Amino acid sequence: MAGKKKRKGNWIVNLVLGVICIMWLLPTLGLLVSSFRPAADIMQSGWWNVFPHQEWKTADTIKLSKDIDLREPIEVNGKTFSDDQLKSGVMAEDSRLIWQNRRAREISVQEQGWVGSSELTLDNYKNVISGKEYTIKNADGSETKDKGTGLSQAFWNTLTIAIPATVIPVLIASFAAYAFAWLRFPGRKTLFVLIIAMLVIPLQVALIPVLKDYTALGLNGTYLGIWLAHTAFGLPLVTYFMYNFISQLPKDLFESAFMDGANHFTIFSKLILPLSVPALASIGIFQFLWVWNDYLVSLIFIGNQPSVQVMSMKIADLVGSRGNDWHLLTSAAFISMLMPLSIFFLLQKYFVRGLMGGSVKG
Repeated sequence: MAGKKKRKGNWIVNLVLGVICIMWLLPTLGLLVSSFRPAADIMQSGWWNVFPHQEWKTADTIKLSKDIDLREPIEVNGKTFSDDQLKSGVMAEDSRLIWQNRRAREISVQEQGWVGSSELTLDNYKNVISGKEYTIKNADGSETKDKGTGLSQAFWNTLTIAIPATVIPVLIASFAAYAFAWLRFPGRKTLFVLIIAMLVIPLQVALIPVLKDYTALGLNGTYLGIWLAHTAFGLPLVTYFMYNFISQLPKDLFESAFMDGANHFTIFSKLILPLSVPALASIGIFQFLWVWNDYLVSLIFIGNQPSVQVMSMKIADLVGSRGNDWHLLTSAAFISMLMPLSIFFLLQKYFVRGLMGGSVKG
């Protein structure tokens, strides 16, 4: 009886997980397929139309006399239909009749058949990465070609910001978490409570005061300034996360290390960091994703100039500057997803290694 209940519980859990996976994978698949579709196809039909599906196709065209009064019943192939029926489409045996050109009195005879869109292109990615060419008409009637800026510069700008803004707070927070967990000094609990309290302070509250200090120090618009901003805003959560992990490590390890003459720095570098690889990988993923997808902090502290724009700003400009380029958003969004996904799978490998390497045999 207990075994049946357990199997039933496992079946429900697997079903829920399967539904969640489908809910996440379907939009991602749609984004990937749309990134290879021409702009006209994206505007006219959904991304699922690239797969084989049944659709009405014109098999023949019937030309009616121009003398027919469309307000009266219209005779087609021996049957009569109203104008409204032909506007919406009416079934006639195995085919469908629908206006093809009402003004020209042309009726389309459609039959269902299997179709699939094979029109896939790499132009979206080329235009996003290298920049799209535009033809501009001048006042004198001449035309000049202008090429927009691509995502390549924004990609390197974001990478330049994201890597130090992830490594610096994780490293500092690891030192702080070790101190809060295993060192005894005056005001330790008070400082830790203050750090935890900073988690509930809205980010927007600190933007203006920090920006004024940055302007006075000349840090506004520099990479150093944005690194320090991301470090300051990310430290409370990273410190709290690392403290929860480091404080649970066996106390015997530290006592043995002290007996062997190791100092705190040696213990931290030789014991804490190797054993904390799972926690470092986990919080590193969260911090990197937050910095990579950040828009507000980068806009405030580094600006929106093309030479320093990050990915989130550049993707927003694809719609803001030229509203007819919606098709470029799909490829741009998918390009922005590649780096976080790569970091996730890379750190996931070290996550598993850290679990095995951090085990203590009795």
